[in-house]
Amino acid sequence: MDRSPPPAKSWSIHTRPEIISKYEIQERIGSGAYSDVYKARRHSDNLTVALKEIHDYQSASREIEALQVLQNCPNVVVLHEYFWREDEDAVLVLEFLRTDMAAVIKQGEKRDDGVGISVGEVKRWMVQILCGVDACHRNMIVHRDLKPSNLLVSDDGVLKLADFGQARILMEPGFVAADENIQPYEQNPLFHEHATPPAEVVPEIDSSSQEGHRNEKQGMISREESFREMGNYKIQGSLDDIDKEMSIRDGDTSCFATGTASDLGDDMLKSYCSYEVEDAENDGCGSLTSCVGTRWFRAPELLYGSTDYGLEVDLWSLGCIFAELLTLKPLFPGTSDIDQISRIFSVLGNLTEEVWPGCVKLPDYGTISFAKVENPTGIEACLPNRSPDEISLVKKLVCYDPASRATAMELLHDEYFIKEPLPVPFSDLWVPSTSSGQDEDSPSLWHDYNDRESDSDFDDFGPMSVKTTSDGFSIQFS
Repeated sequence: MDRSPPPAKSWSIHTRPEIISKYEIQERIGSGAYSDVYKARRHSDNLTVALKEIHDYQSASREIEALQVLQNCPNVVVLHEYFWREDEDAVLVLEFLRTDMAAVIKQGEKRDDGVGISVGEVKRWMVQILCGVDACHRNMIVHRDLKPSNLLVSDDGVLKLADFGQARILMEPGFVAADENIQPYEQNPLFHEHATPPAEVVPEIDSSSQEGHRNEKQGMISREESFREMGNYKIQGSLDDIDKEMSIRDGDTSCFATGTASDLGDDMLKSYCSYEVEDAENDGCGSLTSCVGTRWFRAPELLYGSTDYGLEVDLWSLGCIFAELLTLKPLFPGTSDIDQISRIFSVLGNLTEEVWPGCVKLPDYGTISFAKVENPTGIEACLPNRSPDEISLVKKLVCYDPASRATAMELLHDEYFIKEPLPVPFSDLWVPSTSSGQDEDSPSLWHDYNDRESDSDFDDFGPMSVKTTSDGFSIQFS
């Protein structure tokens, strides 16, 4: 663990009286381009928390707003409170979680029983991930950076989505989806019997607190209809005026918890404002960048430069995470964006109008092309020794056409989860004692893939031809 002194930019957290009067800062546990995270103790009750100091205005705005909307979700990290002044970085007080899904996967290969992660455990992890993503999507929040290291795990085995710095809310504040607080496992007696989190971990949900914001029209339609209606919205109409490109990874800056009820009050989030940053991307019209989400879990539409996308980008990431849970290996460990596309093509075949009507309209579709993949291996080859139900589950998510990807709610009702072996109780989950400490951008992880940070290294992809076109140029890889 990094116990070195914090960089100069982060010394402010140690000298801010409103923070140190309430918290004892113990050590820095993560650092990245946009934030630093510290383990701390709350003076009032000795609760261990994580203090996340965010150096980027937009990241702070997005994370605070998303966590406020999701504060009653048992599978989303709790924001206790935050400190933010005009002349200081935002500091978020988050529940402390000791480990993450990346560590669960990494240590699965080392388990003495030789089983890795059992089917019952896989189902329990999947159900929790789906519940967290479903809560996000029913509130029109797209996470945009789902990956194992952003799925934090408590000592009791409760999994929580974290790191919402790239998240976006696709509708104006105040929208609440129909029945937005109903957790899927509460509707299914089987889930309730085998899957309900420990009572002390799940905050009491008061649906009446949301009633003042409930949209009457939404309240009259079913939950599935509501989701389908929400799914029609695309992310091009954004709340803020700028979407800065987040290509610099933030490393291990997620906060590591035992679940407690949120201490957050009804403070309103600061209004968005124009925030100019050197080298930031700004088209002036509020459209989104395609460079979001860590490459290995990035949807094809993002790899092809789309800025008109929706909740479905999270569903592709889910499919990659589920495949990794089943095999303990990344599904598409690309070394650059070009290599990422190539690896996807080798499995799913080329991207064409036949498999995704309208794909030719993607911004970079005519710029980069590949030779025809004659015999794509298919998802089945990526999941050796896995059951047809498991393969089917991944295929429902890892598909080109975003409209064809199964929603989190649909998957929670998939028959896979009601077949033996059932999801195990929380007490039977194997939880590592520490976090992974690294993710796919770390040079020492996942064998010896090099140049993970390069998005423009074409040297490793064999012969290519560059042609001038009316719009600029195109690159053909053979």
